[in-house]
Amino acid sequence: MKKIQMVDLQGQYAKIKEVVDPSIQEVVDSAAFINGPKVHQFQKNLEDYLGVKHVIPCANGTDALQIAMMGLGLEPGDEVITADFTFAATVEVIALLKLTPVLVDVDPVTFNIDIDAIEKAITPKTKAIVPVHLFGLAADMDAIMGLAKKHNLYVIEDNAQGIGADYTHKDGSKTKTGAIGHVASTSFFPSKNLGCYGDGGAIFTNDDDLAHTIRGIVNHGMYKRYHHDVVGVNSRLDSIQAAVLDAKLPHLDDYNATRRHAAKKYTQIFKGHPKITVPTGKSTCDGICDTCDCHVFHQYTLQLEGVDRDALVAHLQANSIPCGVYYPIPLHKQKAYQDERYNEDDFQVTNRLVESVISLPMHTELDDEQIDFITSTVLNFINSNS
Repeated sequence: MKKIQMVDLQGQYAKIKEVVDPSIQEVVDSAAFINGPKVHQFQKNLEDYLGVKHVIPCANGTDALQIAMMGLGLEPGDEVITADFTFAATVEVIALLKLTPVLVDVDPVTFNIDIDAIEKAITPKTKAIVPVHLFGLAADMDAIMGLAKKHNLYVIEDNAQGIGADYTHKDGSKTKTGAIGHVASTSFFPSKNLGCYGDGGAIFTNDDDLAHTIRGIVNHGMYKRYHHDVVGVNSRLDSIQAAVLDAKLPHLDDYNATRRHAAKKYTQIFKGHPKITVPTGKSTCDGICDTCDCHVFHQYTLQLEGVDRDALVAHLQANSIPCGVYYPIPLHKQKAYQDERYNEDDFQVTNRLVESVISLPMHTELDDEQIDFITSTVLNFINSNS
């Protein structure tokens, strides 16, 4: 059996080496390292894939989220609602811009931001909602966009974990995540479903004026060289990373389908165990259906009940099986983001999840033999410690 990895980037690279290597070499030969033809080519191809009017590449996913907020003209003190159960970058950029983060609980089935909690948190100071398509599952965007319209708010999609997922609207139509809100951000960190070989990110929008503003922000506020029209930053996707991403983009749907296959096999083995809750698609979806496209399984995350989660982590590691706890501490309990406004009763789901979740290896190169070994190791531990 191959060595089990949390993410097998070497195995993935080996399959596309003949495309990636010449693409990188083309950039080196041209010496067009910044804002070169490969960046523009990738930008156009990603626009076509997502069905979005504007893709603005940038240096990383955190920058993408910050720049999206800068482009909207949010001002210090404006409140931005987002999920308590996610990676810190989502709230970090809100704080960096001197906006006021408002953390709310998540849905116990999907792990995505709770719609009722959003509505409860809206005040006259609220200006934006940041839904996170956590672990690769599309958030309830119809409901979120409905709230935003009702209260005149912006929606900034954090699509760092969800690229390639389809959101099915109430009328049956489908839209790629990242192309629904007023603006969206994504990360191309190497372990993402579409990852480069360094850092990278992008902002998406269908708003022409907002896209123009953002294009200036990513390049020192310049639209004409040495003419600084807006306050900007230096955040550009370099041409080598664009070359890698453009080589991988045609494989993204296959990558996501492979992840779904692995998730389905995990679920078939674990489902029905009294101490394990498997991830699903939408809250109305019983398991992972054959045509499921709302989840791209950036992570495969179990909820455990009556199991010593940390002991299981140690057991897996002792058997050379990597795993992760995403996330071990709620954002509202992080030292940097504690606020006396928060009431623990408002975070019951998140507080339970941080004690009970565990994420198993999930990537495009995961094979059935590895999955059998991982699942048997998990089950042997749980059953022997019942």
